[in-house]
Amino acid sequence: MDWKLAARVVAVLAVAVVMVACAIALRPDAADEPPPPPVQSQSGEPASSELLRCREIGAAALDDAGCKKAWADSRRHFLEGSAERSRP
Repeated sequence: MDWKLAARVVAVLAVAVVMVACAIALRPDAADEPPPPPVQSQSGEPASSELLRCREIGAAALDDAGCKKAWADSRRHFLEGSAERSRP
């Protein structure tokens, strides 16, 4: 093997290792960032806070009576609103 070629390969590998090390060192840590603020409803509807609560509790909302009522009210409100807009 030619010594010049070997020296170039070693130099390229060294530069690549330095670049990877810099990228790892400069990568922002997700643990240092504060959690995003909770989403606040802008609509002012009383059911909006209940829908937000249901979203925050996750899968437990499937068995929650308050969440079921809020979802039914939200569907009704949405479907009535789209029917009013489609009327001439």
